[in-house]
Amino acid sequence: MPTYRLTPPEQLRADIQLPPSKSISNRVLIIHALTGGDTLPQNLSDCDDTEVVIRALQTMPDVIDIKAAGTAMRFMAAYLAATPLPTPHVLTGTERMKHRPIKVLVNALRSLGADISYEGENGFPPLNIRGQRLKGGELEVAGNISSQFISALLLIGPALKQGLTLRLTGDIISRPYIDLTLWTMREFGADAEWTSVDTIEVKPQPYKPRPYLIENDWSAASYWYEMVALTPDTEAKVVLQGLMDGSKQGDSSVRYIFSLLGVKTKFRSRKPGVPTTVTLCKNGPHVNHLDYDFTNAPDLAQTIVCCCCAMGVPFHFTGLQTLRIKETDRIMALKTELRKLGFELHDVDGRELYWDGTRIPPLTSHPSPLTSHLSPLTSCLSPLTSCPIIDTYDDHRMALAFAPMSLRMPIAIHHPEVVSKSYPHFWHDLQQAGFTIADD
Repeated sequence: MPTYRLTPPEQLRADIQLPPSKSISNRVLIIHALTGGDTLPQNLSDCDDTEVVIRALQTMPDVIDIKAAGTAMRFMAAYLAATPLPTPHVLTGTERMKHRPIKVLVNALRSLGADISYEGENGFPPLNIRGQRLKGGELEVAGNISSQFISALLLIGPALKQGLTLRLTGDIISRPYIDLTLWTMREFGADAEWTSVDTIEVKPQPYKPRPYLIENDWSAASYWYEMVALTPDTEAKVVLQGLMDGSKQGDSSVRYIFSLLGVKTKFRSRKPGVPTTVTLCKNGPHVNHLDYDFTNAPDLAQTIVCCCCAMGVPFHFTGLQTLRIKETDRIMALKTELRKLGFELHDVDGRELYWDGTRIPPLTSHPSPLTSHLSPLTSCLSPLTSCPIIDTYDDHRMALAFAPMSLRMPIAIHHPEVVSKSYPHFWHDLQQAGFTIADD
C-alpha cells in the first residue's frame, strides 16, 4: 500500500492544466444520453467518477458498478428510471456506496412513476431499476438533502411527459450546484428555471444535441490556492489554465475565500463563457480569524480547514451537515488526521467545525477507528522518516487537501491513488511544480 512523502520546493512557480470539471462533465453526459446525440462533449473529465458514467452509458451492462462515484449513483439512478429500456438494470457500487442513503431520491422517482426496488438494505444501493417513460408532474422534496438528488431529478425533467415542478421545502443547501444544473440544462435547450424562491419548473421540452466544450475545474484549483497561501515564497506564482470568470461552478467561490487568506486572483480575460488563464499570487496580509458558511460549497471545506490550521488562522465554519455522508465521514476524518499534526478541532452536531488556534502535541500512535478496515498501520509516523502519515479514507479530497500542508510541515499521504476520483494527474502536477515525492 503506497505512501507518498512530500518535500516542497523552496520557490513555487507552476503552470498547471487543470482537469476538466467533473460536475459539468457528469451533467452533460446524462443530458447527451437523453438527446440521443452522436458526438460526445469536448474536454470531458478523465477522472474515475466521469469514466464510470461514460462506460455505463456506452455499454449499459445488466449490472452497472459506479464504484465510489456518488454523483454517478444519483444521476444514473434517475436516468435509468426515466429511460425506456428492454431489460432492468442493477445499479451498485463500493461497500461505502452501499451505506450512503438514497431513499429520498428513490421515493421521489417512484412518485413520478419509476419502477425501482432495493437489492439489499432498504434505503441504500444496490438498486434494481426497470426503465420507462415517466409521467412527471409536481414533486415536493426537502431542500436540505444532497443537491445531487435534486440535480438528478431536474436533469430528467425535460424527458418527463408532464415535465417537472419541483418544490424544495425548508432550508435549501448547495444552491449553486442546483443553479449549475439548470444552467447546463439550458445550454442544451431545456426550459428550466426558478419560478419562486423555493420552486423550479422544467417544461416537457426535449434537449437539443449540440457541440459543447467543458470548462476546467474550480474544485481542483482550490488546492493550488492553498499552496500559494501556504508557501513561504513571497514571490509565488501559479498559472491555472482553462478556468472561466463568471463560472456557474459553486466552488468558484474559492477565489473569494482565499482573498481573505492572502491570495490574489487575476484573469487574463473576462469574456463571458470563454475559459481563460488565471494567475495566483500572494497579496499581503490575511485575516486573523475566519468565519464562513459552507452551505453553498461544502466540497471546499476540507481545503480551507487544512489551510487555516497550517497558517495558524483560527476558524468557525458552518453549513457542513452534508460532510458526514460523503465518501467518508469527513468531519471525523478531518478531526482525526489533524489531531495527528497537533490540531484539535471541535464539531457541533456534525454541522459546524471550529478551532481556537491552540496547538497540542502531535500524536505518535495511530488513532483512527475509521481506517481500521483500510490499513493495519500501527503508527501514524512513516517508519523511514518519522513523518506523520495522513490516512485518506478512500476519499480523494482528504489527499488533495492535506498534500499542500507539506509546505509548512512534514507530511506523508497514505493511499495517494485516491486522487484519481477527481484529479488523476495531481501528483504529476505537484512534481512539475517542484515537489519531490518519495514512495515510502
